[in-house]
Amino acid sequence: MLAVPGIDLLFSSVPQSAEFRLVPVWLLTLANSSGTITLRCKDLKVLQLEIPGMEECLNIASSIEALSSVDSVMMMYPFFYRPQSLKLEEGWHLFPLQQYFQQIASQVSLEGRDPAMLRSSQPLTGPNRKRCREDEMLLGTVLEEGERGFIIDTRSAQAAKQARMTGGGTEPKSSYPQWRRLHRGRPLQESFIKLVDACNDTAINMDRWLNRLESCRWLSHVKAALSTACLAAQCMDREEANVLVHGAEGTDTTLLVTALAQGLLEREWIKAGHPFHLRCARSAYSHARLKQEAPLFLLFLDCVWQLSRQFPFSLEFGERLLLTLFDDAYASAYGTFLCNNEKERCLCKVKENTHSLWAWLNQPGERKKYLNPLYLPNALVIWPSVEPQSIQLWQGLFFRWIRSSQYLDEAWAEIQRLVEGNEPPVKDSAGNRLSQSLSDPTAQPENGR
Repeated sequence: MLAVPGIDLLFSSVPQSAEFRLVPVWLLTLANSSGTITLRCKDLKVLQLEIPGMEECLNIASSIEALSSVDSVMMMYPFFYRPQSLKLEEGWHLFPLQQYFQQIASQVSLEGRDPAMLRSSQPLTGPNRKRCREDEMLLGTVLEEGERGFIIDTRSAQAAKQARMTGGGTEPKSSYPQWRRLHRGRPLQESFIKLVDACNDTAINMDRWLNRLESCRWLSHVKAALSTACLAAQCMDREEANVLVHGAEGTDTTLLVTALAQGLLEREWIKAGHPFHLRCARSAYSHARLKQEAPLFLLFLDCVWQLSRQFPFSLEFGERLLLTLFDDAYASAYGTFLCNNEKERCLCKVKENTHSLWAWLNQPGERKKYLNPLYLPNALVIWPSVEPQSIQLWQGLFFRWIRSSQYLDEAWAEIQRLVEGNEPPVKDSAGNRLSQSLSDPTAQPENGR
């Protein structure tokens, strides 16, 4: 059974079944004469549908092509999705910005000035190096006399120089004498496309695959993002200095750094105006190579996964939540990641007409699925290693549809059982108790296989 309600595809393998599965589709390729439709999905899944009858196959293909390029946000699936367990208003007011501002004001009045992390867009100095006295004065008020601050520009020095020719630029040292400027930044979308292509190519040998992994430079992006976030955190934690982070518009790599350094998602990505609608339009299968497309939010999730791997007790949630956030950023039944900024969400009345992803995840039955059973609260700053041997490919995402995660899922279920201590032992598909293999990785299977 197949239904095409909009930009997403619903299908069921059981005839006349009411149980449909949402598949986020944006691109398809049609075989010449075999009646096969290949769907390349935003969540990196690749599906092949064998449609009996060429005419019906062509009709379905043309319907999917037409509906996978819906221009109006208000015609997307979240505006029609109505789960029975949720109310529309739930989850939209869990993170009020006004409350955050009041908290900051109260901390300043009680404790004085702690190091602050600021973010902004680039200064508009232009080719003539124009000055903005108001901006200089604003940044001057952040620093006490004799203090110094750090400006982390998430662009390369060359990119910042080129931006000056089109009206942008950087803060001149002469106008911002107390601020030290540091540059970071690399292109990203091409790397994402090459990585997914390499992961989907199961015919090449290991040496060639490792060469393709290295040449796509995705892990270099992960290292650079973590390094820059650590630099920002180090300036605040060890130098006790204020930090200003900006790139060009202040809504892309800027947010990647500030979100990693502070461990924040809603405020630093959604409220701050990351353009999800532009950046997450076509995932890794974009042939158009659109300049607006960039997997920055995916890079953030990958960096968080690296942290969870290096510090398995320090994060309250597990990999499953990161995978859910990736899926929902690219194609979702919820309105949380719709549009490019708060203004667009207000104009489209997203909060009035769609459900919040946070409301769904915060349901007790759902929340339990995403928690890390090994979590131990830790108030200390965590400093990840960015050495090459410490940065690994996120196989749980990039190989999710290529390799089965059955054993990993069973292992996590057993860990949760051991922590809670009140459930029967979980066995793997071969009938072995997973607690044995978890406590003794060298143990042989009980049945000899």
